[in-house]
Formats: sequence, C-alpha cells, structure tokens
Amino acid sequence: MSETKQSFHRYKYFDFVMASFVTVLLCSNLIGASKVCSIAGFTFGAGILFFPLSYIFGDILTEVYGYSRSRRVVWAGFTAQIFASFMAYVVLAMPPAEGWPNQAALETAFGSTYRIVLASLIAFFAGEFTNSFILAKLKIITKGRFLWVRTVGSTIGGEGVDSLIFYPVAFYGLWQTELVIKVMITNFVLKVLWEVFMTPFTYLIVGFLKRAENEDFYDYKTNFNPFTLKEGQ
Repeated sequence: MSETKQSFHRYKYFDFVMASFVTVLLCSNLIGASKVCSIAGFTFGAGILFFPLSYIFGDILTEVYGYSRSRRVVWAGFTAQIFASFMAYVVLAMPPAEGWPNQAALETAFGSTYRIVLASLIAFFAGEFTNSFILAKLKIITKGRFLWVRTVGSTIGGEGVDSLIFYPVAFYGLWQTELVIKVMITNFVLKVLWEVFMTPFTYLIVGFLKRAENEDFYDYKTNFNPFTLKEGQ
C-alpha cells in the first residue's frame, strides 16, 4: 500500500522491530564500544560485530513504516542510551560494600568516560537520522525499486557521519591519532560490508513486513525535522 499520508492502524510487528532496534543499540554500546580487537591484521572496535544491525533495523523501519515512525524509534533508542549512561554513572558512584571485590571490574566494563558517552549519543543521533533521511529520499527517487541501493547508500551516509563524529570526539588525544584514523576507517568499511552481506536478509524481512502489515510507505509529504514526534509529519 503506497501512501502519502501516514496510516494510523495498529501494526502487528512494529513494536517488535522497535524493541529489537533498541536492544541491539544498547548491547552493542554497553558491551562492545570500548574494546579494540585485531584479527588477521585488521584493527577494529568489537562493537562492529553487532552495532550495524541497528542501521539494518533503521532501514527496515523507514522502508516499511516511513520516516516519521522511524524517527520515534530513533528517539526511543536515544532516550534509552541516556538512561543507560545515567544508570551506569549512579551505580558506579555508589560506595561498594566492604569486602565486595568487583568494583574495579565493574568500572572497567561500564565506566566509559564522559567523552565516549557524549560521542556515542551525538554520533548515534546524527548517523541514524542521516541514514533514515537518505533512505526515504532514495525510495522516492528510485520509485520503490532497487532496495539494495537504498540500504547500502543510506548506510554509507549514516555510518560515515557516525564514524566521523564518534571516533575523534571519543578518542582523539587518548589514542594515537594514527590509531583513531585506522579504527575509524576500518570500522566504517566493515559496517558497509556488513550491510552488503545482510542485504538478502533485509529483502526477506522487508518483504515479509510489507505483506504482513499491508504497508509500504513513501515519504512524499513528510516533515523531516528530527525534533518533532508527531506521526504523519
């Protein structure tokens, strides 16, 4: 169903896709954001294995449900990240009980510096909205054909913005500049390749959702302001 006006019927799977998006986002940031790995000569952040899935879910949301609904999900993820960061700060700041030996380990695992938290929030916000905007516009330009052009093209734009913001803001001056650039470029390339690899699965999921939801939204008259949460605008 191609529409120029956002439909307001209840979707079967929208909540599930939103929950999956937020879960992947939180887990990839909390568990894998700060670790740098090296395999077969490639140096990359460990979160690269899972964080790109959030962009795939973002593609699916925009492709099926439209930019305005995707925008609400991005804000849900953004809010969840803020709460997780606040919770980590409070828990770590609380004095440990006498004899409890795991404070140092907890600080190592969840004690991201304010720079990493700030970089993550800004990069996520800018990258996800760039991704969603590009996909929505490409869908109109391609008249709904060539889904792979939209998913890969939007990922190049979104992940490019994300990487250009996150690594310099989070690690410049803490890591050697050469390492910051190396990890940034490597992670960007791997994220795009991950999107290419997942394209057949994206096709399957998008096709299933469009049939199940009876929805295939086109953002002809959408307001792309990322700061409004009104559906259908």
